Amino acid sequence: MEKKSVEVQVGLDSDFALLLREPLTYENKMESRSKSKLRGFILVCLLLAVSGIVYVGYFCPDHVCALTSREPSWTDFSAKFPIQDNIGKPLLTHSNPVNMKTSNFGLSYDEVLNENFQFDMNAHDVMVFLHIQKTGGTSFGRHLVRDLDLQRPCTCQRKRKRCYCFRPNRNENWLFSRYSTGWKCGLHADWTELTSCVDSELDKNEGDSVKRRYFYITLLREPISRFLSEFRHVQRGATWRNSRHFCGGRTPTPEELPQCYKGAAWLDVSLDDFVACPYNLATNRQTRMLADLALVGCYNMSYMPSIDERNRVMLASAKKNLASMSFFGLTEHQKESQYVFEETFNLRFAVPFDQHNATVSSLTLSTLRPDQVAAVKKLNALDLELYDFAQKLMYQRFARLKARDPQFEDRFAHLGELRGRGGAELDWDKMLEEDEDATSSGINT
Repeated sequence: MEKKSVEVQVGLDSDFALLLREPLTYENKMESRSKSKLRGFILVCLLLAVSGIVYVGYFCPDHVCALTSREPSWTDFSAKFPIQDNIGKPLLTHSNPVNMKTSNFGLSYDEVLNENFQFDMNAHDVMVFLHIQKTGGTSFGRHLVRDLDLQRPCTCQRKRKRCYCFRPNRNENWLFSRYSTGWKCGLHADWTELTSCVDSELDKNEGDSVKRRYFYITLLREPISRFLSEFRHVQRGATWRNSRHFCGGRTPTPEELPQCYKGAAWLDVSLDDFVACPYNLATNRQTRMLADLALVGCYNMSYMPSIDERNRVMLASAKKNLASMSFFGLTEHQKESQYVFEETFNLRFAVPFDQHNATVSSLTLSTLRPDQVAAVKKLNALDLELYDFAQKLMYQRFARLKARDPQFEDRFAHLGELRGRGGAELDWDKMLEEDEDATSSGINT
């Protein structure tokens, strides 16, 4: 894979000025007819030459008119299309930024707050849920398809374990998630996979190419708890072996991404063995799943041999992509996350989010030796820094939304209390248990 120059910044904000060249002036003199014709010919040639220079300098694309061939770099793209904290803005910087659709850049975060913007379910707005393992995404995904107060509620089918979440005026999806569309972009698709896949999958599903606005959403969890939760889940037989990890136009080779275990599963693995495997994707999973992996050569470690540099780029990219998302919640802050979601999208949940403080991971943590705790923290240093960044950013958004809400105290005290909300009940506990068994084993439901 050819290396490209990489420059990642968080909170880019650049102004571009158009440089104007000094106009050329020409002095016309009375001369003989023959000299006049010669001068006229020369003048036309000069004008054509100047026009060509101006065209090459300002309008002709670099890859067409450059004197030397050069692949467009990440630095070029980020300078032309700076990304800010925003709502309603499609995530443009996916793994192939030059060939992407750029038809709709959406609204900035400030524009949304100032213009009372809302998610338009009647148009072509689509919510895309990036589901990171063991962050509480299963419960949140259930809330999205079952508990939102909608003009046309999602309709769920028990046998298919799937819900139809259509727009009020036509049968088009407004939600892209495991329960509404299935794992169309791969089992637990990450940011790199989703941003290069969602548009084409929806075109294929709906039989039409539509200019959509994408609203990416996700959940994050305290990294040590999340890591230990995944460890216990793997002990019970989870593998997610059918995840594609698609990046750079292909899936990784077995040499690039070896398995940590032999056989069908890693049953009853010890924590020491779980920590010791250098290819364990549980390590810094949240950073990896939110970063643009094309910047570091995907899973090809030889692309960027320096581990420190690779980690720096991945973390910066994950922070920027998180800040560009329309919404993200924190598992440890359910009530605040629910309020931010509802105020951001002007949608209401019919139930309050549950806060579960006593979890399997917390019980596991209490049994670990000090050296094991230190090892887990060291392994997940990127996720710990990302989570600290996420906490600060979410509470900034929470504070801004609270400040503009004159009914905040009453709203916050009565989240999820909607009267007259009915509908057919499903046995979600059984449904989720079956679905979790299938997806963790790699079955694409």
